[in-house]
Amino acid sequence: MKNYQSVADAVAEEIRAGRLKAGDRLPPQRDFARQHGIAASTATRVYQELARRGLTVGEVGRGTFVCAAPGTPSTSPAGPSEGRVDLELNYPVVPEQTELLAAGLGRLLRPDVLEAALRPTGPVGTPAARDAAADLLTRGGWRPDPARVLFAGSGRQAISAAVAALAPPGTRLGVEELTYPVLKAIAARLGVTLVPLAMDEAGLVPEAVEEAHRAGPLHAVYVQPALHNPLSLTMPEERLDRLAHVLTELGIHAIEDGVWSFLCDGPPSLAARASERTVLVDSLSKRLSPGLSLGIVVAPEAVANGVSVSLRSGGWSPMRFALEAMSQWQADGSVPAIVRAKRQQAGQRQEIAQRHLGDFVTQGDPRSYYRWWELPHPWRADTFVAAAARHGIGVTPAAAFSVGRHRVPNAIRLGLASPASSTLSWALATLADLARSAPDDLATD
Repeated sequence: MKNYQSVADAVAEEIRAGRLKAGDRLPPQRDFARQHGIAASTATRVYQELARRGLTVGEVGRGTFVCAAPGTPSTSPAGPSEGRVDLELNYPVVPEQTELLAAGLGRLLRPDVLEAALRPTGPVGTPAARDAAADLLTRGGWRPDPARVLFAGSGRQAISAAVAALAPPGTRLGVEELTYPVLKAIAARLGVTLVPLAMDEAGLVPEAVEEAHRAGPLHAVYVQPALHNPLSLTMPEERLDRLAHVLTELGIHAIEDGVWSFLCDGPPSLAARASERTVLVDSLSKRLSPGLSLGIVVAPEAVANGVSVSLRSGGWSPMRFALEAMSQWQADGSVPAIVRAKRQQAGQRQEIAQRHLGDFVTQGDPRSYYRWWELPHPWRADTFVAAAARHGIGVTPAAAFSVGRHRVPNAIRLGLASPASSTLSWALATLADLARSAPDDLATD
């Protein structure tokens, strides 16, 4: 009788010989068992053994796929057939989300409901939408006041409106020294000066806010406390408490970007600790689907009118159909179900990254879709990005996130969400091979 290891050895040889190529799909385990004359339980152990060796990767709802064979050049024709692999944009999609979202749209297709959903609306939305948004944003025992909820056409518009309301042209906005690249463009367009604030392993350093404010008044601070982009850092509760205290003492408002916070249960947000000093912004595109454009703002009473005026004057009001759809999906349980699936998927993709990049200096929270990679000598970030592009892989250099630094980190950010798992595995194996084979004449600055 065949044992699982001998069958796994045979499949491994097929992969090494190139008869099974990266991206090829293995048959379902029941079919595999019949083909090899083994029990279904033995087939399960074979697939587990192949995954343990890093030869295959399982993708929920799609099957088991072959990865690049260890020791073989990843730049061979075994690469993905769909062309460029995008590790820059980061939009998570799980197999079950389309079915769940489609089921929730059924009610909206009724003529009477659709007629109402297609009417125009403003930043305040509807009472039902505000309640649904408050439920959606509940985290760590904190639920925002629905009366403080406003809506924008997208998350980027929500950030733009918050910056415009809190930091007039010519003023200073404090930001983490590595920050969301779109914020840099928003600030430039609005005539706001970004002031880099020091970070450590726990995130933004509150004392850096005090120091920068003494040097010249800060009108507001933009911060990502949960699963920071690009470092995947999450502030511990002690750091959040300290930051809330500093903001209150200095009389500064914070713009809290919570777009990735749905991937973690807690701790409660900065807005829960300094509700009168924090404008919380979020969106549906990461949480549900990249094509769902809806931004959410929770604004304290003192600045709510200013944010609302910014939303109206910027033409950033939401579509009512998106509000109605969000309310329905939250009520029928689609949102929590998709969030659970994405949390599981994020962990699986971090495991793929660890398997291929474990020999390098990287960091990435197991709950996030990002991996920060400090490149090995003699690679420079710009030359590595160019080399990766020649292999058909797009990655983001640290310079895209850096604000006012004299020396930009020699690092890149990898977005793990967009490709299929098998393609992601191939791309990371390719990048690992590339990093190990840097030309001798490359030199760092």
